[in-house]
Amino acid sequence: MTDLSAFPITGRWPAAHPDRIQLYSLPTPNGVKASIMLEETGLPYEPHLIEIGKDETWTPEFLSLNPNGKIPAIIDPDGPSGKPIGLFESGAILLYLAEKTGKFLPADPALRYETIQWVFFQMAAIGPMFGQLGFFHRFAGKDYADKRPLERYTTETKRLLGVLETRLDGREWIMGDAYTIADIATLGWVRNLITFYEARDLVDYDSLTHVPAWLDRGLARPAVQRGLTIPARPAA
Repeated sequence: MTDLSAFPITGRWPAAHPDRIQLYSLPTPNGVKASIMLEETGLPYEPHLIEIGKDETWTPEFLSLNPNGKIPAIIDPDGPSGKPIGLFESGAILLYLAEKTGKFLPADPALRYETIQWVFFQMAAIGPMFGQLGFFHRFAGKDYADKRPLERYTTETKRLLGVLETRLDGREWIMGDAYTIADIATLGWVRNLITFYEARDLVDYDSLTHVPAWLDRGLARPAVQRGLTIPARPAA
């Protein structure tokens, strides 16, 4: 049996199946990137719910795996050279799992880097901007008297949706005919924007054509539907 005792996080969230990838996450737009990818690839894994509302990402055990205190994070018992490896940052996890399985990342070098650039686009732009819009539109920020931050993030979110709309013109997926980690990275954020953040009207989402069709195609994938609910949240 694989020994994961070198990872302190397994003391707080024990591995019932230490020979499987251990996923520490919550079904947020960043968290579901990892669970969707794991479902899409078919790799065996064991999910552990990390409750952000209870500050579990700031426990010493979680910080031992991700010092930045964010989900998702993974431990792969069968890492490079057969040795266990721990990883954090959702984009890095997507790249790692794609290279491990040879799936959802083109083998052609030029197409590979083109795919990676769209993953970085999500990481650097879509995630941070959509997240700030959510804060100022739905959460504590909505009560701020100064509405300039909301206006800024709304304008930038519309611009980013426009970039994605242009990219998807004539393409089924971000990379064309091939569904890749660029789509997996982005689907959860666009879905969250118009559902959980309740910003559909705010960003004129229904004025778009290609982005909604792409989102519908992505959400129709069974692995995406499963990944959006993993790890399962506790019953209310």
